[in-house]
Amino acid sequence: MFDTEPVPAPAGHHQNSNHVDRKIEKKTWTKKRILAIAGVVALIGLITASFALGGGGSKLNVQSERITVSEVKQGAFQEFIPVNGVIMPLTTIYLDAVEGGRVEEKLVEDGAVVRKGQPILRLSNTDLELSLVNQQTSVYNLITQMQIARNAAQQNTTTKLNQMTDVESTLKEAKRVYELNKTLYEQKAIGLQEFKQSENNYQYQLEKKKLTEQILAQDKTSNAQQVAQAQTSFRGAATALDVMKRKVGDLIVRAPVDGQLTSLEAEIGQSKNKGERLGQIDVLNGYKVRVDIDEHYLPRVFNGLQGEATLAGKTYTLTITKIYTQVANNRFQVDMRFEGAVPDGIRRGQTLQIRLALSDETQALLLPKGGFYQQSGGNWVFRVSPDGSTAYKVDVQLGRQNPDYYEVMSGLKPGDKVITSSYETYTNMQELTIKK
Repeated sequence: MFDTEPVPAPAGHHQNSNHVDRKIEKKTWTKKRILAIAGVVALIGLITASFALGGGGSKLNVQSERITVSEVKQGAFQEFIPVNGVIMPLTTIYLDAVEGGRVEEKLVEDGAVVRKGQPILRLSNTDLELSLVNQQTSVYNLITQMQIARNAAQQNTTTKLNQMTDVESTLKEAKRVYELNKTLYEQKAIGLQEFKQSENNYQYQLEKKKLTEQILAQDKTSNAQQVAQAQTSFRGAATALDVMKRKVGDLIVRAPVDGQLTSLEAEIGQSKNKGERLGQIDVLNGYKVRVDIDEHYLPRVFNGLQGEATLAGKTYTLTITKIYTQVANNRFQVDMRFEGAVPDGIRRGQTLQIRLALSDETQALLLPKGGFYQQSGGNWVFRVSPDGSTAYKVDVQLGRQNPDYYEVMSGLKPGDKVITSSYETYTNMQELTIKK
C-alpha cells in the first residue's frame, strides 16, 4: 500500500459545489475579561474610598446645624478654676467630756444659741463624788489636827514663859543677896563662906536664865516650823479639794463661749468617757468657706489668692487665709474669708461655687471652649473660610485656659471663626464642606 498525499486544487478551481466557506468571528466580551474589568473597577473604588475616609486632602460634608462655630476675639483673660466650698463658722469650739459619767439631764437642745457659762449637760460619776467626800473629810481632819497642834504649842509656850518668869524672879533675888553680901563682906560683917555661897547662887541663876532663854527661842522656832509645815499641808489638801471640786463641777458641761450649739451627741442614760466629743459651738461672729481643690494646683495656690462667688445676683470676693497641705483623695483644702460684706442669709453647711483666680487679668486672644479639644488636644482646629462654606484644618498653639476660654498663642487671629464642637466624626479630615 502506498500513502498518497492530497494534491491541492489549482487556482480558480472550486471543489465540490456543496461545500461553502464560513468566516469565524472572534468573541470580544469573554467571561474572563469581564471579571478582570470588574476587579479593576473595585480596586479603583477601594482606593477612592480610602482617600475619602482618611487620606491627605480628604473632604467631608457636614450640616451647619450640627456644628458650633465660634469667633476668635481679643479680650480680657484671667485663668481661674471652678471650685466648690462649704460655708463654715469662722470659729468653732468643740465640747469634750472633761470627766466621764452618765448623762443625767439635757439642759439645752441641739441648735440653740447659748451664752458663755450656760449649763448644757449634767453628768453623774459616783466615783468622783465619793472621792470628793473623802478629800473633804481629809481636809477637815487635817484642820482639826492643826488646831490641836496649835493649842499644844501655845500651852507649851505658856509653860515656858512661866518658867522664864520664875527664873527671872529667882535671878533678881539672887542678885540682891549677892550684892548685899558683897557689901557686908567688904565691911567684915560676914564671912567669906557666906559671901561665896551668894556669889555662886547668883552665877547659877544667870546661867539658868541664859539656858531658859535658849530653850524659849528654840521652842519658838520649832513652833514656827510646825505651823509652817501644817500650813503647807493644809494648802496642799485644800488645793486637792479644790481640784476635786472642779472635777465634780466638770460633770456639768457648760458653754465655753457665746454661740450656737451644734452636733450635740448625748442622750439621757448614755455613758460618756473622759475626752469623748459631745458637740460643738459655732461662734456667730463671721463665716469662712472650706474649699476642696485638685492637688494639681497645689504649687499655684497661696495665701492671699482671691476668688469670686455669686449669690442672689451679687458677686462677692473671697481670699484664701489658710492652706491645708495634707492631700487626701487627690485633693487638698483651703479656708477662704469674705472680703467686705458677707452675703445675707447664708447658713452653716451651705455649698458655694467659687471661681478661684490663678492669675491676674490680662489681654489675650481668646477662643471659646468646646468639645473639639478632646480630639485635637489643642494642637489643631478647623478654621472656617470667610464665606462660611468650608473649614480647613490648621495647626494652632493654645496656652492657659479657664472654664470659658482658651488662650490662643499662635495659628489664629482676631475675627477668625473656628468650629469648636466635637471633631469625633471627622478627626482625619483635612477639609469640611459646610452644607446649610
